[in-house]
Amino acid sequence: MNSIQSPAYLAGLEARFAAAERHSRMVRILRIAVPAAVVLSLLAIVGVSVFNPFRMLLPKLPVDIGNLVVSGTKITMESPHLAGFSTDQRPYELWAKAAIQDLTDPDHVELQTLRAKMLMEDRSTMTMDARTGFYDSKQQLLDLRKDIFLQTSTGYEAKLSQAFVDINKGTVTSDEHVDVKLLNGTLTADKLRIYNNGGVVRFEGNVVMNLIMDNPPAQAEAEPAPAPAPPPPQKTRSGSSKSANTK
Repeated sequence: MNSIQSPAYLAGLEARFAAAERHSRMVRILRIAVPAAVVLSLLAIVGVSVFNPFRMLLPKLPVDIGNLVVSGTKITMESPHLAGFSTDQRPYELWAKAAIQDLTDPDHVELQTLRAKMLMEDRSTMTMDARTGFYDSKQQLLDLRKDIFLQTSTGYEAKLSQAFVDINKGTVTSDEHVDVKLLNGTLTADKLRIYNNGGVVRFEGNVVMNLIMDNPPAQAEAEPAPAPAPPPPQKTRSGSSKSANTK
């Protein structure tokens, strides 16, 4: 006696056969992929230990390998120090508390609590401190942000919240409010422009300057009165002996 199977039963049977075939195929793939992944991981560990690729990826940041922390594609460096020269041979230096670099973008570094020092056209130095910043090592561009303090060896000081430094061109620009301490007063403005390695400084937008004038010179002391003439010398009376009249 022949049994008649319904179309729904046949469809379910085919689905079970397909699931079993997919499972078998996945097992075969895992048998090859898992050992291959283990071998590749071991080779990567050996390569990092022996060849040290970070030294090639970070040629401009002389950082001790012991001060590096790797997380994914990002490397955190402790206390990096960078020194170099601009295109016109002016030296500059850059320090930071920490630097973060993405291995996929080796030309850009994020800096935390940093200080930059540059030599200006008049041979004075300019120092800039900031809470955070971004450095382009290829173009030698420095983007400073948050709590920026600018100071020159000639005595000028400025507080900014944003500044863009082009080391090669010797320019500093800021499109946000700036407070400046001059040698004889204060100045506030909406924008700051420093050109020609410090040779030209321009302030733009709502510029207010308060100058402290020098105190007027003290009045010349009155000439001393002439000393009184000394009294004439007293005449001494000489005694004369009178002759006695004799009677």
